Amino acid sequence: MTALLQSWRFWALLSAGFAALTAILAKVGVAGVNPDVATFVRTVVILALTAAILFASGQAAGLAGLSGRSVGFLVASGLATGASWLCYFRALALGDAARVAPLDKLSVVLVAILGAWLLGESLTLPNWIGVVLIAAGAVLVAYRA
Repeated sequence: MTALLQSWRFWALLSAGFAALTAILAKVGVAGVNPDVATFVRTVVILALTAAILFASGQAAGLAGLSGRSVGFLVASGLATGASWLCYFRALALGDAARVAPLDKLSVVLVAILGAWLLGESLTLPNWIGVVLIAAGAVLVAYRA
């Protein structure tokens, strides 16, 4: 069990499962609600949940040890997350969850490109083929004939 909890694959798959639930639950929740209001409610819930986990697990002391550089990048990441959520909820309010979510997951393609370009991460040819297939699949799922 410990090996499973230390596996990035386990947590990534769990994240994918929760992301899928997020899309379905948000699509139902945003019906008849301003998408920005819906995003605000979601954000408050996430803030409360993560604060509870941080304090209950005794990790709140780690806040004092954050460097200015880390804080700056985390704030920028938070701004990007907020912008992403606002756009995502607006898209869900306007479109089908089954089409919105795959286009949202084009972020996987962008992460691969930006990771290689900005972070120097390397992907093999089969990895790049997978990235292209993800892009093609997202576009095909979102396509309405």
